[in-house]
Parts: sequence; structure tokens; C-alpha cells
Amino acid sequence: MTSSTSSTRFTGKSVLVTGAGSGIGRATALAFAAEGARVVVAGRGRAPLDETVALIEAAGGTASAVTADVSKAESVRALVAEAVARHGRLDVAVNNAGVFRGGGPVAELSADDWQTLLDINVTGVLHALQAEIAVMRGQEGGGTIVNISSNLGAHTRIPGVAGYLTSKAAVSALTRAAALDHIGDGVRINAVSPGASDTTMSLLPGESEAERAVRMKSSNPLGRVSRLTEVAAAVLYLASDDAASVVGTDLVIDGGAAA
Repeated sequence: MTSSTSSTRFTGKSVLVTGAGSGIGRATALAFAAEGARVVVAGRGRAPLDETVALIEAAGGTASAVTADVSKAESVRALVAEAVARHGRLDVAVNNAGVFRGGGPVAELSADDWQTLLDINVTGVLHALQAEIAVMRGQEGGGTIVNISSNLGAHTRIPGVAGYLTSKAAVSALTRAAALDHIGDGVRINAVSPGASDTTMSLLPGESEAERAVRMKSSNPLGRVSRLTEVAAAVLYLASDDAASVVGTDLVIDGGAAA
């Protein structure tokens, strides 16, 4: 990978990204690797992770894949232990794994969809934080963690997605609580809350990307979805020494939708 003075912030750093088989997770893993990090990409499916690793390696970066289920504490502990075993420490963790379920009004939200949202989007982040903090607070230099939340939840609401809204609002609150609890341990924790981004999650049922582009011109102040590289850039900023005094923030990247 080509380097410049502005793209070496993470040279030699060990970085873990969950949910890295596609979308924001993959873009973030690629961005860290482009700046010199040794990246462990994690997710439930091996094939998408291998694709992410191949993209990083084709660009000259260093990456490896580990399968894990963030809804299970023992799986996350094993994931973090493996990342440390491979690289000797864990400098940065990005907790991106999440799902979208349960469209419809509150009265019709199924118990299964509700529980899945909580298990993965909220408890999964808690499992990751606990395993990552346990490592980072015991190593020289501590570490940084960035949780991926959403502009939907703590920042803005829309009808018909109460379960998702609740889960992501919880991630925002959990991030701030963890940040206060553990900055004294040398672990700096923040969140990024994307809005509609260039992923399939921002497409309405049956909608094409071209149709989404037309819709966004009138529904978003910026007039378009956020590029994945733009969201990844926000994550890297919060994880970098450039943000050394940024603690417990929730950085919204949504083109002004929640303004």
C-alpha cells in the first residue's frame, strides 16, 4: 500500500473490526490497513471475511480473518484473545457488527426480532467492550474503541423501526457510560453514528440504488447517502492520536439528517 505522511497514523498498530465482511466494517478495515495497521476482521461468515482480507492484501496491507458471534460472550472473548495472540496486543477495536430487523409499529414488533436486535446490537457491543477493555487496560499505552451506532435512535427517529431505534440508542448511551468508566484505565471510547450510507441497509424494499439517489435528493439535506469512505474516515479520526482528548463523543455522519 502506498503511504504518505498523512496515511501512517496506524503503522504497526493492531486493529480489530467486527462486522467486517461488508459495508462500513469492510470499508473501515480497508482504511486502517491503508494507514499501516495489522487488521483482524471478524464476523459470523467466513467467506465475506476472506474477501475483505483478499482486498486488503491485494493493496499491500496486512489482515487476517476470525469468525465470531458477538451475541455470545465466550465467542467474543476468544476473538479478542486470538487478535492479541496474532499481534501481541490490541490497540484499536471497532465494534461494528449489527443487524436491522422488525419493521412495523411497536404493537406488531415480534419478540424474536426484538430479542435479536438486543442480543446483537446491544449485548454484542457490551460483550466486545468487556473483552477489549480487559486487554487494553492491562497493556502499556492503553487503547481506543469506536462503537458504530446510528443516527436513528439517540439523534433522530422515524416510524416503524422501534426495535432498531431502541438498540442503537442503547449503543450511544453505553458508549458514553463506558467512556467515563474507563478513560482512567487508559481506554478511550467513542462512537460514530452513520445515517443513510452506501449500503444495502439504506435501500427501501425493492428500491434500486438509482431510485435511492433520487429519494435522497429531497429527503437528505446533503442530497445523497454518505460514502463508506467518509464514515470510515470518521472512525479512523476517533481512533487516532488526533482525537486524543475526545472521550465519550457520538459523532453523527448523516448529511445533516439529524440536525
